[in-house]
Amino acid sequence: MKDLLRTILPCATLCLMLFCGCSGNTYSKQIREEKKLINSYIQKQGIRVLNEAPDVAHGQHWNEKDYVAVEGYDNFYYHLTTAADTTAADLTNGTRINLRYRKYGLTAYADTVNCWTTDDQGDPVQITLGTLGNNSCSAWHIAIRKMGHSGAECRIICPSTIGFTEDNATVTPYVYDLKATRRR
Repeated sequence: MKDLLRTILPCATLCLMLFCGCSGNTYSKQIREEKKLINSYIQKQGIRVLNEAPDVAHGQHWNEKDYVAVEGYDNFYYHLTTAADTTAADLTNGTRINLRYRKYGLTAYADTVNCWTTDDQGDPVQITLGTLGNNSCSAWHIAIRKMGHSGAECRIICPSTIGFTEDNATVTPYVYDLKATRRR
């Protein structure tokens, strides 16, 4: 009986692995589906994707539906909603930041987590720009650098690949409203 089990068990395990591996829901398929979801969201929202940000210093302005595709990151887009003082970029690596955010799903009945004001949910998230931790994701750090100035606000469309670890594991994209200010 033991010899039979030694023969059958590995074969059964291999068959189970092959069956589960052929389910068709591979990570690459989930990424393709995420891309479709992001593109559908962009289309439904009437978003116009730009290759570079408007040059505010030379009289160009951000239209409400203008988003910039962030070079080097697939399906990552940002929109500067409120510019701050543009005399000097003051949000650089090592800057301690208070970050307020709103998080939205891209589906029709999206869940929203509000953390914009202290009335919504306690204190802001505190991060150090350029240092990833459990309380931030790569997309936030990239977006904050794009904002460049304390008090600026932006909206990002964040693919799972540069979102939080749990978003990457579930291949779930989100939209975030972000407001970053220097911590004193």
